[in-house]
Amino acid sequence: MQRATRDYDTSNSVLEREIERPWFRHFIIILIVINAVVLGVLTYHESLPNSLVVVLEVFDRAVTWVFAVEILLKLFVYRVEFFRAGWNWFDFVVIGVSMLPGGAGFSVLRAMRVLRVLRLLHIIPMMKRITEALMKALPGMGAIFAVLALVTYVAAVMATSMFGDTTDPDVALLFGDLPKSAYSLFQVMTMDGWRFEVVQKVIDDGNPYAWIFFIIFIFIASFAILNLFIALVVEALASEQKALIEEGLVEIDGDIEGELDQAEYQRSEMVRLMTSMRAEIAELKQMVAARNA
Repeated sequence: MQRATRDYDTSNSVLEREIERPWFRHFIIILIVINAVVLGVLTYHESLPNSLVVVLEVFDRAVTWVFAVEILLKLFVYRVEFFRAGWNWFDFVVIGVSMLPGGAGFSVLRAMRVLRVLRLLHIIPMMKRITEALMKALPGMGAIFAVLALVTYVAAVMATSMFGDTTDPDVALLFGDLPKSAYSLFQVMTMDGWRFEVVQKVIDDGNPYAWIFFIIFIFIASFAILNLFIALVVEALASEQKALIEEGLVEIDGDIEGELDQAEYQRSEMVRLMTSMRAEIAELKQMVAARNA
């Protein structure tokens, strides 16, 4: 058996050709979507009829075995090549977790079987490109996160020093120590109820100018640093789109070159045919002249 290629253009066996056909991928996609819906419905198992719950659980188990057979087929076809793709590792781990027994010790891991829906991220081409673009942006995101963590830490130390020494239990709950201050500043950074749940309580505790501190923190953390995440993601997606366009242009250039080569061949054939016809006409003229003589 020849080594498989892990692409959709060539295949070295009948089984490889079948599992790489569009209908097989579409079948897996449909199963993933339906199974995700079933897992969502099963979260209401206490209010559902027992018979329906049993049917849904049997369907979930059957889908799990279908996915397991899919992985086994790919392992048989691709063999070592299967583990050279990161997405295949992801599929292998997720399906392996889904196959764990349902005992209490594995209940948390089995709850992770909903991760199977994330397989759509690499089965659907557009989702795969977006996901890979985000993965490429992770190093830059790590640097931005480090800057954000440093700014939050500095602000948390300042907030604890300025607002932590208080007799108000609400303010003490917000800024009584460093972890509480960091958590409160994270809420301020997300701008979720920051005015009345955080800032107003600090102002009412005898800090009338505390709003200046929080406004500066919001401008630095929310408007500046967090927007860098968005800029980085947009840049990554733009680079991926540019690469896609360049690939399309290469294919178009190849098609144009092929058409030009074909046109050149047709023109050369036409010239050869015309030259042959002229030679035949010249021979006919010679034959007519010789007959008349």
